[in-house]
Amino acid sequence: MAKKNQSQVNLISTFKDFKENKNIDRTTLVSVIEDSFRSVLQKTYGSDENFDVIVNPDKGDFEIYRNRVVVEDGAVKNENAEICLSEAQKIDEDFEVGEEVSEKIEFSKFGRRAILTLRQTMASKILDLEHDNLYNKYVDKIGTIVSGEVYQIWKREMLLLDDEGNELLLPKNEQIPGDFFRKGETARAVVARVDNANNNPKIILSRTSTEFLLRLLEQEVPEINDGLITVQRVARIPGERAKIAVESYNERIDPVGACVGVKGSRIHGIVRELHNENIDVINYTTNTKLFIQRSLSPAAVSSITLDEEAKKAEVYLKPDQVSLAIGKNGDNIKLASMLTGYTIDVFRELDGDEQQDEEDIYLDEFKDEIDPWIIDAIKSLGLETAKSVLGAPRAMLVEKADLEEDTVDEVIRILKAEFEE
Repeated sequence: MAKKNQSQVNLISTFKDFKENKNIDRTTLVSVIEDSFRSVLQKTYGSDENFDVIVNPDKGDFEIYRNRVVVEDGAVKNENAEICLSEAQKIDEDFEVGEEVSEKIEFSKFGRRAILTLRQTMASKILDLEHDNLYNKYVDKIGTIVSGEVYQIWKREMLLLDDEGNELLLPKNEQIPGDFFRKGETARAVVARVDNANNNPKIILSRTSTEFLLRLLEQEVPEINDGLITVQRVARIPGERAKIAVESYNERIDPVGACVGVKGSRIHGIVRELHNENIDVINYTTNTKLFIQRSLSPAAVSSITLDEEAKKAEVYLKPDQVSLAIGKNGDNIKLASMLTGYTIDVFRELDGDEQQDEEDIYLDEFKDEIDPWIIDAIKSLGLETAKSVLGAPRAMLVEKADLEEDTVDEVIRILKAEFEE
């Protein structure tokens, strides 16, 4: 009797654990527990067709009834569906042939192995259900911002817990270079994707994606959420700089001013979240030349020549505007190219006698005279042609391309010689 009672207590404890610790609704929980019982019944009796399983997880108890039809002694052909008269009358002496016997089964009599199997089956089914719920919950949240408490920090990723204790992963390459979090702090990020290998969902977050910047804008600028302002293009170098092209179809709304806010109040909140990532907001236009000109802000463009088929633009600027157009580490021209979809080459505008008619030459044409890695370093600044390099400040080439002064002088000598011949 002691073993029976102990087994019953263990099962009731199991139900209560699942009810209290698992975020599963009552109907689903009842279904999972019943299926688990039926799985054990099938293994024990070969079938569960003639059994009723009644579960009450609120009280933490259950009842199992076996239903069989009374037949004459010696006429039993299917023990799961039939019971002989003499056995039926041991249950109740009034039973007669043809009547149905509903007999209560004490599950604890099945033995420790059956009880262990039941617990394992329930745990497995509920774990699968939890994984399904978690996957479905976060698949619907892809592209939205979530918050989590920093629980563990590793070299390659950071583990966060949401308000339900679900694990969220923020990989190192999805963190902004200036990010620094401590255990227990709250971090915000956008849900980038949900991997579900072997029904084991992993929620991957990102703070470097353009979606994160977009969602932050929507939170800070009500006019975007209300559809009064549309974000047409976004380009971003995480932790450094971003450019956003916005448009409004309501003439009374200044889209740039609304996004920036009074004295920069709206944009400053986003900049702080992104660890001082500079954000330029410009007016979108379908006029390609004007759009390229705006995208190179704060540089003042003198003129632009387009090759629409090749998606290339030659931009001419006053000498003092070239470095502004290129920007720190070439960020400004990179973002402008990303925003407009055009490869942009900047040139110094020549005055008077300096005007020349020579055709420009792409740097790759000089690979027989200049080491390819040097050419790549210069191209990383957004300088693709010989004239764009000759028009760029020497100090910028040294500092931003990380080249020795002698190397820069040699490159300039080679490029100048090409036009002097």
